[in-house]
Amino acid sequence: MGEIVEKKSRFLATVRKTQTEEEAAAFIEEIKKKYWDASHNCSAFVIGHGTQITRCSDDGEPSGTAGRPMLEVLLQEGLCDVTVVVTRYFGGTLLGTGGLVRAYGAAIKAGIEASQTALMRYGCRLVIHTDYTDIGKIQYLLGKRGIGQYDASYTDRVTLKAVVFTQEEQGICKELTEATAGRATFETVERGYYISER
Repeated sequence: MGEIVEKKSRFLATVRKTQTEEEAAAFIEEIKKKYWDASHNCSAFVIGHGTQITRCSDDGEPSGTAGRPMLEVLLQEGLCDVTVVVTRYFGGTLLGTGGLVRAYGAAIKAGIEASQTALMRYGCRLVIHTDYTDIGKIQYLLGKRGIGQYDASYTDRVTLKAVVFTQEEQGICKELTEATAGRATFETVERGYYISER
């Protein structure tokens, strides 16, 4: 949570990861109940990559002075699947429209800075089937590219699962095919955005 004070008004920014519009609405409602005694609980959210769904609310503040500036910060930061609610406790001094825009923008930035964010990249979950003789070569090639495995099963053959980002997919499949003389097979089971640690 981030907090700023502007002319005795307190602005509390609460940030949460939300992957659906329903999750965003439930979070906004949760914060409104928690801070029921606040003057305003303004909100903004971006759901999906490429800003598929965006919404914002001024919650009683003058039109365009809270929700829209908050949404603009989320978009400028390139954030997605996130909802922010900025709770305002009025301090007795009017801030004017420009002051409100600046205060809500600063509050949401403070909320984002206090949050943990992650870089997401487009890729796929790749399932690699191989025999035991090639497992070392495959693990070496994956490791060399910084590709971690998230699952493995060892039966009569070995099955490894890894997240591979789009720009690496063709290259790693080619390398693995050459290194195993075509014995390794690949299957893409899901495409989407995944957390990138590199």
